[in-house]
Amino acid sequence: MIKKIAIVGPESTGKSTITKLLAKHYDTLWVSEFARYYCAALTAPCTMQDEINMFHGQVALEESVLAMTEKDFIFCDTTILTVKIWSDEMLGETPQMVLDALNERTYDLYLLLDIDLPWQEDPLRDFPHMREHFMSVWHKELKNLNANYVVVGGIEDRLQNAITVIDQFLEIKTA
Repeated sequence: MIKKIAIVGPESTGKSTITKLLAKHYDTLWVSEFARYYCAALTAPCTMQDEINMFHGQVALEESVLAMTEKDFIFCDTTILTVKIWSDEMLGETPQMVLDALNERTYDLYLLLDIDLPWQEDPLRDFPHMREHFMSVWHKELKNLNANYVVVGGIEDRLQNAITVIDQFLEIKTA
């Protein structure tokens, strides 16, 4: 069975960068964040249907990468839990299909990236003043899932800190 390692966290914590670097380091595949592409094409505020579309898109991307790989594990640049967090924040509720899928679509390890990096402006980022709030939300949601997660921080050594956590996780899983 292919292990899935999810890279998650608030905006501007280096998720996409770390995911790509980890995949290169471990010579494995990674799943990109579907919502980034989807939101870049939006011409109006995000709706519940948009959240549902992003849910389906993220699932489809993940399934396609899982079907292509012969590796023991992959990295996921976010998960459908992001859809829940943003739906709750922006729309006040989460689509039921997302709630139903949260316990079915599990990950072997989550790396929750810390908010210790400086904020980087991006047209798709909205909440530089709410990073602590979203970090608390991520902790709460991961605990609600009984997720195996580790907070990874560091400015200069963030990648190495992530590699150390993953190496320890892989040693435990293969022992």
